[in-house]
Amino acid sequence: MPRGTALAFIALPLLALSLAYYAQSSSSPLGPAPHLGTGLQISLALSGLIGYAQAAVQAPFRFKLSEQPAEAVLETDGCDEQGYELAPRPRFTRKIIAVGDIHGDIGNAERILQMAGVVDEDNNWSGNVDVFVQTGDIIDRGDDTIELFNWMEDLREQALAVNGIVLTVLGNHEYMNAIVSAETDHSYVLDSEKKTFEPRGSRLEAVTTGWLAHAWAANYTTAARLPLHGLLGPPNTDYPPPKGSPFSRANAGPLSHAAFSFVHGGLAPAYPNLQPFPSAINNLGSSLLRRLMERKPQPQPHPPSSYPGLPAGTTREEARLYGADGPLWYRGWADEDEKKACSKVDEVLAKTGTRRMVMGHTPQFDAIAARCDGKVLIIDTGISHAYGGALSALSIEYTLEPVKGGGWKEQEVVKALYADNDDELLVSSTRDLDGDLW
Repeated sequence: MPRGTALAFIALPLLALSLAYYAQSSSSPLGPAPHLGTGLQISLALSGLIGYAQAAVQAPFRFKLSEQPAEAVLETDGCDEQGYELAPRPRFTRKIIAVGDIHGDIGNAERILQMAGVVDEDNNWSGNVDVFVQTGDIIDRGDDTIELFNWMEDLREQALAVNGIVLTVLGNHEYMNAIVSAETDHSYVLDSEKKTFEPRGSRLEAVTTGWLAHAWAANYTTAARLPLHGLLGPPNTDYPPPKGSPFSRANAGPLSHAAFSFVHGGLAPAYPNLQPFPSAINNLGSSLLRRLMERKPQPQPHPPSSYPGLPAGTTREEARLYGADGPLWYRGWADEDEKKACSKVDEVLAKTGTRRMVMGHTPQFDAIAARCDGKVLIIDTGISHAYGGALSALSIEYTLEPVKGGGWKEQEVVKALYADNDDELLVSSTRDLDGDLW
């Protein structure tokens, strides 16, 4: 073989391997880290391409287990059909923090997010958690509406810059303001809070057609589904996945239903738009918010004017979204007899492709409530000084650990974190998973 050809034979595969390793080092080892936007599909394609390239390039240089000392065997997880040693399978972890109704109190909100490790002492994204979820009712009952919503947008951008995620859900109070049914109700809207809007126009304009209404439409959803592992897709990947989805196989495999749902009120068993989850709900929320923003003229506040109701053209499904058994107002999981409520929980979890439901809306002033063996988690503890409840956050730690010889050990540890009390373990669940996860 000519000298130049021999050098190329050695150098080109090594160069390709180096490029593949460099690219793979920036992606999740078991699938792309979930994030919003089109980058996920690019990451999936890149991950597959890199894996193929590595396999092709490394094949001539891989070594057989029999050629290695015994201690090297312990660092691997078996060999492939050709007898070549397989790379160690990586451990996967994800940490999620969720916080309920904040109601206009940025001081208590900052204290909780610092306590839970979401933000640092300067109230910037800390990088210590992977996902932060807020379940609605940021507005009303306090003076800090503008500061809170601006802070959420800042955290969203800061998290995205380091592959973190901020998910924000709309509550019934956000919708009430968009409908103009809370603007002059002094039990909700303080005169002192209205004055904070004056440099940027009226509060009424902000929540109906202005900057705040546009922020809700762009960056908030009415429901959220958060897969615990990136193989199941990014946040708000539908269940069941649509035909042809790259996540269909994983969602039907051993990781099926490894996800949490987040809504403000609750997902009623009789609510008809649970599938596909969450897009069936979020599409209705988007269309209703659009109708509210496009009303001409915008109604006068209620009271003193008559209740404007939902806008002309509102569909029956949109109206039910805002109804008593819709995800904004439903309280059955918190208020019903636990035995009766828990007899229906598995049905809802099966439809939504989730293992647990997280919701706010119904205050539990002393502590976060876990019902139905931790399948229902109610996290509104009256955080705002308007209530004087417990300062709390929900912590979810998920781990997927490779088992020697094949398979995986999956663990969920769900805790209630408190600023003034000891943390409380709510759920600790371990499962053994067999088979191909993807």
